Amino acid sequence: MTSTALARALRDERHGRLDMLPYARLLDLRYEQDDSEVRLIMPFSIGLVGAPGRLHGGAIAGLLEIAGLAAVIVAQPDADKLPRLRPVTVTADFMREGTPVDTIAAAEVTRLGRRIINVSSRAWQFDRGRPIAMANINFLADWPDA
Repeated sequence: MTSTALARALRDERHGRLDMLPYARLLDLRYEQDDSEVRLIMPFSIGLVGAPGRLHGGAIAGLLEIAGLAAVIVAQPDADKLPRLRPVTVTADFMREGTPVDTIAAAEVTRLGRRIINVSSRAWQFDRGRPIAMANINFLADWPDA
């Protein structure tokens, strides 16, 4: 699941679009980053509606997973050597309904192991302190042979 184009964009640009990942392109994701984190922005569109007036849970979960992936890529010590990352478990907790406005997500790497990487993601709309959803994600890192 690791995209070299995504890694290059995150390494070289402070903001941009995530069109290199098909699901991110479908969600129309863009990113902004500073020295502390990468934030993904999912603009509202009518195609993201699940129940009337609410964001679809799959779109929110996808946003959380891609935010986790971005955080793992940025956390790698050698940007030129990246493992293939595969999500092993994604546990999403939906805390309140997502309303028809832009949604922001960011993730934190809680453990950067050589084989297993643990990440915590959070999505919010109006107030970062009141997330609409959170996820714990475990990635399996497959390193290319030397």
